[in-house]
This record gives sequence, structure tokens and C-alpha cells, in this order.
Amino acid sequence: MDIVNRDRVQAFVTKDTSIIREILSPRNSSIARQSLAEATVRPGEATEEHVHPGTEEIYYLLQGRGRMRLGGEEREVAPGDGIAIPPGSRHQIRNTGKEDLVFLCCCVPAYQDEDTALSRPR
Repeated sequence: MDIVNRDRVQAFVTKDTSIIREILSPRNSSIARQSLAEATVRPGEATEEHVHPGTEEIYYLLQGRGRMRLGGEEREVAPGDGIAIPPGSRHQIRNTGKEDLVFLCCCVPAYQDEDTALSRPR
């Protein structure tokens, strides 16, 4: 049985600049095809607009307020909102509040930096 506590996972910054704690993935558990991470975007910041050509994602907001851009559409998001991100969809999330924007990110297949293409390469 794999039980990974979020507080025991080292945080790191992904290619899109969000702060991630990878809770379950092929790298730290018996899970083979998906991953679950907690992402944080600080007040006034945003992820880099990006696309995952081969990965389907779900964001589930836990804390804070934000503005989600997916393709050509933008909407306000808040705790309790789930966001479906199909493979190949350009997306960005911006923290519009005064506290950290915290959300769960589920990826199938499991998250890989190599499957992240920035809209404006650095």
C-alpha cells in the first residue's frame, strides 16, 4: 500500500513556473499511468502559458481565487471548481487574490516536464 503525505514531499518548480508537490506518481509509488500533485501560484503571479501535447489534466481548486485561460476562453475560478484541460490545449492560471492559489493537478499520463511546451520559450 502506497501512502504519501503531502508534507513529506519536496516542493519543486515546474517548467511552467508553478510550485509543485508531487503526491503520487510513477516516481514515488506503484501508480503507473497517472500523477497527482498539489500546485501553488503565489498572489499576483501566473503560470507560463503552455500546452501538454500528450497529457490530459484536471485542476481542482482548494484555496484562493484565480483566472483560468484555456484556449481562447477566460473565466474566474475559486475553491471547489474543477477544470478539464484536454491534451493539446493552451492554458494558464493566474492568482488574482491575496492568498496563495492552491489546486490539485491530476495528469494522465503522469506529468513529465518533457510534455510541456511553453507558448513563449524562455
